Amino acid sequence: MKEFFSNTKEKYGIWIFVSVGLLLVLGIALYFIISQQNEMNNFKMQVAIEEERRTLEAEYANLAFEYDQFEGSKMYINNDTLIKQLENEKLKVQRLLEELRTTKASNAQRIEELKKELNTLRSVMKGYLIQIDSLNTLNKKLVKENKIVNSKYQEAAKTATLLQKDKEALTHKVTLASKLDAVGITVKTLNSKGKETSKIKKIEDIQVDFLIAKNVTAQPGERYVYARIVKPDSDVLIKNKNNTFAYEDSEINYSMRKLIAYDSEETPVDLHWKVEEFLDPGTYKVEIFADGNMIGKKSFTIE
Repeated sequence: MKEFFSNTKEKYGIWIFVSVGLLLVLGIALYFIISQQNEMNNFKMQVAIEEERRTLEAEYANLAFEYDQFEGSKMYINNDTLIKQLENEKLKVQRLLEELRTTKASNAQRIEELKKELNTLRSVMKGYLIQIDSLNTLNKKLVKENKIVNSKYQEAAKTATLLQKDKEALTHKVTLASKLDAVGITVKTLNSKGKETSKIKKIEDIQVDFLIAKNVTAQPGERYVYARIVKPDSDVLIKNKNNTFAYEDSEINYSMRKLIAYDSEETPVDLHWKVEEFLDPGTYKVEIFADGNMIGKKSFTIE
């Protein structure tokens, strides 16, 4: 009798042990299944948010492009206040576009805020269109110009559709918008006392001055600005043949370079070439480069 109870107790213990083991296995399996499901859901959510961000980026680019179309009609808008408002709204759209480009998909809240902001910006755009249309109706010539603007608006809409389908096309347009521009280029030929001279034998310094124009879409930070002085015979003035930089998939020589700190605001730059060689009379060219792009050029003549 004692053996019977002993065997029964032993079997009961084994059954409990097996049951607990099965429960543990099921619990661990359930944990891994739920974890994988959560990871999959998170991944799908991130993909959806990133897709929404890309679409929103294209819509912002389209809106910025639409504001560009107003540039051609400024001469017919006899309203300085309205022109200033248009310029401010354009800068705002460009700033938000740049922010959206750097916003990660994980920041769903900010993406949603920018989506709501886009609706507001479109409403503002419609308001400006109404104002401009009212102004154009006062003059038949402006009515004709308005048709041209509308045609360009349709072209912008088609461009936006292409941007939504092709991310590379969008990147290209944004890159063009962020390209630096050298303006107000002047070239001076100076003597040993730093005074301007037109006598070729007395020239000891060629001074190049210009401004890097303000561009809120350009990436701020330090970068090199290069200048090439091209002689009448198309050779480039250089101090060292190893002084090169990348341009259009090749390495080309530069005459001068300078490291500048650009903060998206107008930045003055001056470069100097110490004349140590014989200069031939004729027309010279100064070509200015930055970020792998030619950003300006200027011709000058030495007699």
